[in-house]
Amino acid sequence: MRVRVASVSEVEVGRAIAVEVNGRKVALCRPFPDEFYAIDDICSHALASLSEGELMEYEIECPRHGAHFDIRTGEALTLPATKPVKTYRVVVEGDEVYIEAPE
Repeated sequence: MRVRVASVSEVEVGRAIAVEVNGRKVALCRPFPDEFYAIDDICSHALASLSEGELMEYEIECPRHGAHFDIRTGEALTLPATKPVKTYRVVVEGDEVYIEAPE
């Protein structure tokens, strides 16, 4: 199921925002003008909101302890996080941004 989460203009380039998909908190990331990625908005180590962290190209930093995650794969790149976060497929149609939500 596809869920509309934002308009393109609502997400600044180089930033992430928190959105909700079927009751789940998701970080919608826009590292470059034409690229969007979505991951669970919770650090697998410290349960902090990843959308509040710094987005650096394809990495987002947890604001609590500094763990880095790859927004394309969800992989934990640095300690203290060791477990990945879930990723979601993002679709952009015109000015609308959708996330493919799990059933």
